[in-house]
Amino acid sequence: MRVLLIDDDARLAQLLDDNLRPQGVALVHAGGGQAGLAALAGGGFDAVLLDVMMPGLDGLAVLRRLREAGHRIPVIMLTARGDEADRISGLEQGADDYVTKPFSPKELTARVAALLRRRGSTASRSS
Repeated sequence: MRVLLIDDDARLAQLLDDNLRPQGVALVHAGGGQAGLAALAGGGFDAVLLDVMMPGLDGLAVLRRLREAGHRIPVIMLTARGDEADRISGLEQGADDYVTKPFSPKELTARVAALLRRRGSTASRSS
């Protein structure tokens, strides 16, 4: 499985890679919204972990662009913004799950695995 992390926090990327790799997940890190969209254009990802608050193109804008372009790849939003209105907004815009920071890397790993089980990783690769 290949998962794209779009987040400007390199430390978080390393932490997630350390937790996902033993589960058979290859994490690819894009440090911002534009870099993430460019990586997604190349295809081959099973899911996206997407930070909401990033400089430049934020996570909600990335999510909107993905969904408007018809991409159905599973997206888990990662954010420090945990208000109910923020969670609802992310889900209404097409996120499949919404995890607030700080979070347990083990819980996030379980959420990624559950999402991929429900969606079927081969179906999402074509998106």
